Amino acid sequence: MIEISHLAKKYGGRYAVRDLSVRIEAGQIYGFLGPNGAGKSTTMNIITGYLAPTSGEVKVDGFDIVKEPEQAKRKIGYLPELPPLYQEMTVDEYLKFAAELKKIPAQKRRESIEKAVDIAQLADVRKRLIANLSKGYKQRVGLAQAVLGDPEIIILDEPTVGLDPKQMIEMRELIRNLREHHTVILSSHILSEVSAVCDRILIISKGELVASDTPESLQERMQGAGQLEIEVKGSAALLRTLLANLEGAEHYSVTTKENGIVAATVTEKAGCDVREALFFALAEHRMPLLVLQKKTGSLEDIFLQLTEKAGEES
Repeated sequence: MIEISHLAKKYGGRYAVRDLSVRIEAGQIYGFLGPNGAGKSTTMNIITGYLAPTSGEVKVDGFDIVKEPEQAKRKIGYLPELPPLYQEMTVDEYLKFAAELKKIPAQKRRESIEKAVDIAQLADVRKRLIANLSKGYKQRVGLAQAVLGDPEIIILDEPTVGLDPKQMIEMRELIRNLREHHTVILSSHILSEVSAVCDRILIISKGELVASDTPESLQERMQGAGQLEIEVKGSAALLRTLLANLEGAEHYSVTTKENGIVAATVTEKAGCDVREALFFALAEHRMPLLVLQKKTGSLEDIFLQLTEKAGEES
């Protein structure tokens, strides 16, 4: 659907995007995740034809965005971070104007507008001035503009920025519904948003792709960073000895608490689960186990680990 090959964008002596290659398949929601300044918006603007790349290429359904911009852009609906809305227009007037700009045939415009209004759930406000709408409804108008003409690909750049929690939940539900008929690329730095709606996650840092996988697979990759938090009754020295000899434990720390209780944090090696061996070792030495809690890597852990690693290597 979209093929990005060795894409780069340079401003002066600094790369905003560096040697980015990725393939976007049809019928899924992709989360384009990264910290502020990672190159997400630059990449979006290149894919949609708003910016020219310094090098590399982007093909949309086989059409090169630089060499065949009209054919490529016809496949894309785009909601930028700041929607290009005309505040003095009503919702209906704006969508009619947008339909004309998109060169939707006159006989199909009304049907296309009605479909966009339905998708974005704008029926109650379509006669109102855009200037008088809430931030949430303004974002919906921007979304309606993006889906006008039924493009195969919908690109959303930070679609929930500035929305209150209720509006964010409503916008996420609208985005989920797009999956039925569109491929969606969602740019965000909000981890909960990406994990809530996306089938695949692309993590970018310093303009480079550092991960591409499903949310579930990314979390499985972090199992090695899972930790055990334990509390036992007994000797701190003996607990250190047991943990030092515990196969599958990568490292550990032990602290002494009150009333003869000792706490420890144990980091497991990738693919290892030391809970059973630890339980029997403690039982053998008559050290009552009071707390055993396993913490696995979250999407936040993955994000921080990958982006910090990319920063160290750059």
